[in-house]
Amino acid sequence: MRCDQRYSGERASLRIGKKERQQRILQELQIHPHVRVATLAERFDVATETIRRDLDALSENGLIKREFGGASAQPMGHQPDLAQRQMTAVAGFERIGIMAGTIIRPGDVIMIDAGSTVSQLAPYMAQNPGALRRTVLTNCYAVVHGMGEQAVIDDVIMCPGQFDPRENAVYGNDTVEFLRRFHANKAFIGASGVAWQGFSDVNRRAVAVKRAMMERSDETWLMVDHTKFDQRYLENIAPLEALTGVITDRLPPEKLLSHLDRIGVQIVAWQDNVSADQGAIAG
Repeated sequence: MRCDQRYSGERASLRIGKKERQQRILQELQIHPHVRVATLAERFDVATETIRRDLDALSENGLIKREFGGASAQPMGHQPDLAQRQMTAVAGFERIGIMAGTIIRPGDVIMIDAGSTVSQLAPYMAQNPGALRRTVLTNCYAVVHGMGEQAVIDDVIMCPGQFDPRENAVYGNDTVEFLRRFHANKAFIGASGVAWQGFSDVNRRAVAVKRAMMERSDETWLMVDHTKFDQRYLENIAPLEALTGVITDRLPPEKLLSHLDRIGVQIVAWQDNVSADQGAIAG
C-alpha cells in the first residue's frame, strides 16, 4: 500500500533568502561535483560577490570544499560537526521529529542515536502522553537536553563512553557494551546517506553504536531528510532490509521508493496539506 505525498512543488525564485540559497547550493553539489561562481550567480540572479560569500560561509562550516572560481562537494569521508549541521538544517528536520514522535507509545523502551536529524525527536516525544512512563536510552547529550521537562517524566538513561564534543555524544566499546545489556521496542537512528545498497555514515564510531541499537531493538526507524537519498558514504551500516521504516520530509526518488516498497520497508513522509500529527505512510 502506498499513500503518495502531496506537497506544493518548489518553483525557482530569483530573490530567495540567504539560507535557502545556500541550501540549494548544497543540493546542487549532490548532483554535480563542482559548481562555478558565475553559473550560480546567474541562476539565483545575484552578484558574484554574494555567491562568493555564500561559498565562503559554507566552506567555513565544513560543508563544501572551496576552489578557485567555485566549490566542490566534500569527500565521502568528511562530515561537519553537529552544531554546523544543525545550522544548515533543511526545513524538514522539525517535521521529521514530529512524525517520529507519533510512533512512540506510552511504556515504550526506545533507543535514540546521536545526530542532527535524530535529535529533533526529543521535543516531540510528548505527543503520545500516557500514565505509563517511557524508558529512553541514548548516547547523545543533545537528545537529553532537547527533552527538557519530559526527562523528569520519562526514565532517561545516558550511555557511558568517550565524549566527542563535535557530536555532543559518547562512543566507543563502553557505549556498545552498555547498550547490549538492554532490550528496546524501537530504535531511532540517523545516517549520512541512503541508497539501494544500504544506509551509510561518515562516522565509523557512530556506526558501531547504531548497529548495537538495531541489534537490541524490535524495530529500527531511520530518520533522514530528503537530501540523504541516493547518497553513499564511508561505512555501510546495514542493508535496507534491516529497517522497519524510514521517516523523512519528502518521499524518496521513485527508484529508491520502489525498492523500499518491494522489500517491505515503511515510508513515513510529510504532507504539506495534513496536520502536524499526521503524515503519509507507504509500505
